[in-house]
Amino acid sequence: MTRPLSIAYSPCPNDTFVFDALAHGRVPDAPELAVTFADIDVTNGLAQRGELDVLKVSYAVLPWVLEEYALLPCGGALGRGCGPLVLTRQPGAVADLAGKTVAVPSERSTAYLLFRLWVAAEVPGGVGEVVVLPFHEIMPAVRDGKVDAGLVIHEARFTYQDYGLHCLADMGEHWELTTGLPIPLGAIIAKRSLGEPVLRGLAAAIRTSVRMAWDDPEASRPYVLEHAQEMDPKVTDQHIGLYVNEFTADLGEDGYAAVRGLLTRAAAEGLVPPLGRDALTFV
Repeated sequence: MTRPLSIAYSPCPNDTFVFDALAHGRVPDAPELAVTFADIDVTNGLAQRGELDVLKVSYAVLPWVLEEYALLPCGGALGRGCGPLVLTRQPGAVADLAGKTVAVPSERSTAYLLFRLWVAAEVPGGVGEVVVLPFHEIMPAVRDGKVDAGLVIHEARFTYQDYGLHCLADMGEHWELTTGLPIPLGAIIAKRSLGEPVLRGLAAAIRTSVRMAWDDPEASRPYVLEHAQEMDPKVTDQHIGLYVNEFTADLGEDGYAAVRGLLTRAAAEGLVPPLGRDALTFV
């Protein structure tokens, strides 16, 4: 490549930790990156419009973008015990959510897809209005009574009690109990038009960037903290420990099974278009 690859990912600690070495030119023979930071709802939209070379997106958006983009087998967020949470001001029963207003981070997010599958199974009559808010605005909205409940992701798992909120349900726990699979959250995709050599080189560079971050966590700390939105360093470390794991280095058999399982279930419920047979296949 003679030009930098345009890439967008979130300012969250897991993404800055993963991409630190690559974004700062410390990965040998890697492509240069032109980085944009954006919320997941924004990157999902960028992917649907085909605007950048490489993007961190929700797995839930893949059925709409895989014709133009390839799923990379590394760099994303899957895991166990790391699913989205439904939060309320007061403790209550799941059935109490029926007809209520719920804030979500994106209607094309994996969190929302997991939530819809859970609601279909657990909330008779379903919820009421769904309001899309940037993820950092959701807990204040629940606390202040602007919405009845909020679907939260990322570091909110560690901080929601600071807002006086209660966890009504854990979407990841429901997913793991019903499937036995890890929870697919965020994916790295790249334009197929970049060509096989560039895509393979990019995947290899991301894997190297992940391993470099694991080998020397302090090297990435300035980049992580710079973009962590005043997050407590202890929470930052918890966030990275939860969302950067073996699936980040390589999706592997269980990772691909989780992605396929989520999107197949969702398609069966009419929530997303069905995937083509080879849609998830890397180059």
